[in-house]
Amino acid sequence: MNKSEKFTLAGGAGQMEGVIDYPQDDAAPRGVALVAHPHPLYGGTMDNKVAVTLMRTFVSLGYVVARINFRGVGRSEGVHDHGKGETDDMAILHAWMTEKFPGLPVALSGFSFGTYVQTHLAQRLAAAGTPAERLVLVGAAAKKWEMADIPADTILIHGEHDDTIPLIDVLDWLRPQEIPVIVIPGADHFFHRKLGHIKSWVTQLWGRGGLAEAETDTASGD
Repeated sequence: MNKSEKFTLAGGAGQMEGVIDYPQDDAAPRGVALVAHPHPLYGGTMDNKVAVTLMRTFVSLGYVVARINFRGVGRSEGVHDHGKGETDDMAILHAWMTEKFPGLPVALSGFSFGTYVQTHLAQRLAAAGTPAERLVLVGAAAKKWEMADIPADTILIHGEHDDTIPLIDVLDWLRPQEIPVIVIPGADHFFHRKLGHIKSWVTQLWGRGGLAEAETDTASGD
């Protein structure tokens, strides 16, 4: 069973409430993963079931995982800042975790509004010469917010029947980047009764370079 540890951290608008989850059996972590939750003004918290599924997935992969409540959520101070302040706060969390766990790669993951935050944080990190190890985006917020371009090995998962962020909007965002997306048949935005697919696909693809590499392996008979 993995161990959890609550923390508070000074953010751009006051104290941020968060939790760290450690790999099982006190194993040395292979990396750090940061998870970003859905929109604060529509009930999104770090305990959202998709965010928790992402946390559990990374813990099972051997990562130490950090989540925070965005501004105005739970015990986190401040008010919603339409993504800019939230990205700043995630950057603060990134700096804190890399200091706490030096030398480990950092993966970024998020759900819905959290995908907007993580794509922009990934852009900042790449520009600073410290790119994220990889991104996992579930229910990517295409056309809801101005998403940044993403690396080719990003793992994207979307529900077929997502009526909050229609699949066509995600495809329109990805088409110029030529990046594929995993579509879960019958899934809605919140992946009711479909959460297991998220863990299954991320676990399956984590050791690969993405869907393109998986397709190449299949074609070659590997």
